[in-house]
Amino acid sequence: MIEIGIKGKRELVVKEEHTAKHIGSGTVLVLATPMMIALMEQTCLWSIKPYLEEGQGSVGVHVDISHDSAAPLGSTVWCESEVIEIDRRKITFKVTVYDKDGVVGHGTHQRFIIDERKFGDKMKAKGK
Repeated sequence: MIEIGIKGKRELVVKEEHTAKHIGSGTVLVLATPMMIALMEQTCLWSIKPYLEEGQGSVGVHVDISHDSAAPLGSTVWCESEVIEIDRRKITFKVTVYDKDGVVGHGTHQRFIIDERKFGDKMKAKGK
């Protein structure tokens, strides 16, 4: 059962494929904002995954973040997440990404708990 207070942590070494220059969201070799958001989403997903029932999944539905500091190529960053609100199937997380010098980004992320089979059926119907 998912409860308020569940925490997660994931780490990433910034490689060229994670940089703004590589993915086209900027011109320099620093952690791209979309890659920081991906790390935040992954951290939240993996923090609640052990609590999902058989056949359940989770999809991201909202991010409200600030990218506060650049993390250069080769640096190690990590994300810490915490469940701060539960509204039926909607889970809200506090997320913060750090590097050795402090906060890289922070904000909130929301995910919905889904029935994977029903979700898959909806996507098949949508594709027709």
